[in-house]
Amino acid sequence: MSGDAATGLTVFRGRRVLVTGHTGFKGGWLAEWLLTLGAEVTGLALAPATDPSLFDELGLATRLEDHRGDVRVPETLAREVADAKPEMIFHLAAQAIVRAAYADPAPTFATNVMGTVHLLDAVRISGRPCVVIVVTSDKCYEDRGLRQAYREDDPLGGHDPYSASKGAAEIAAASYRRSFFPPDRFRQHGVSVATVRAGNVIGGGDWSPDRIVPDIVKALMAGQPARVRNPDAIRPWQHVLDALSGYLWLGALMLGDGGAGLAGPWNFGPDGDDATPVSKLTDQAIRVWGGGSWIDAREPHAVHEAGYLSLDVTKAAERLGWHPTWRVGEAIDATIAWYKAAARGAALDAFTREQIESFTIRARSAGLRWAGGAT
Repeated sequence: MSGDAATGLTVFRGRRVLVTGHTGFKGGWLAEWLLTLGAEVTGLALAPATDPSLFDELGLATRLEDHRGDVRVPETLAREVADAKPEMIFHLAAQAIVRAAYADPAPTFATNVMGTVHLLDAVRISGRPCVVIVVTSDKCYEDRGLRQAYREDDPLGGHDPYSASKGAAEIAAASYRRSFFPPDRFRQHGVSVATVRAGNVIGGGDWSPDRIVPDIVKALMAGQPARVRNPDAIRPWQHVLDALSGYLWLGALMLGDGGAGLAGPWNFGPDGDDATPVSKLTDQAIRVWGGGSWIDAREPHAVHEAGYLSLDVTKAAERLGWHPTWRVGEAIDATIAWYKAAARGAALDAFTREQIESFTIRARSAGLRWAGGAT
């Protein structure tokens, strides 16, 4: 393990970090956390896709280098990497909605696959040392209909366009890693490339359409029953901070001595028994909200979505010492608490930072190494 391990995430203080997709849900949380860690953050993304948006609610436009650009344009990424001179890149820019990919598949492939290629090529052209973490999805694995957790060496694939685009992004990243940034020649090129696959991430500030928690919250705010399309589907739900803690800890270790040995794919998901049916998540969300109801709105001729998804995080536990912090019930509680704060007009930037602090304190009390613990 690298010499930076003992410092936890304090290694990011003063580091130049480029985040693509910082105007999105996960990107907004990541940018906020990096800022609290003292990183010098540059963001590249399209304008926020929703109104309201977490990006606006956190006031990120005035607190980091906020740039607009489309990752489907290679010149944009080449210019951004050259100007920002990042020591670390978190690549989150993506089209992330499964049903939107069915409706318009070509832009999804262009963004998720070629956007990744353009980023990695920009790093190649720059010739500068850099750690690159490409964020894909638990849906990058070939869906074989089995009720078992996926491991990093399981086959990639994808029945639907979104899943296939994420599997293809993984293959593209692996190709660049092998062809241009092989770990055994790290001293020559100075670039380490990893890919990260998280579960079904929930948390405050996600206002995207066709996602279960935003759909529930919007219905509850309107005093209407929530319409649940796939009540029996089982997903590895996790709070956004759990996923991001894995990304950040992996990045911190890759910045240290020997970090090139960590290049490759990584799963960051919840404990295995936290894979939970959509119906159970909905019931708890309504209880925490304080009232409401839901109806079964499954569609007999709906597009294909996997019925069961779960991730095996043994590799991250054994090699990084990473473990999830919040169980699924705590993740749901924290998520709905954020939306309740939004409904009562609370200062959401302060509330978001309080949740990051509470999460970190909880991880530290559990002895997790990224939070400064011993395990």
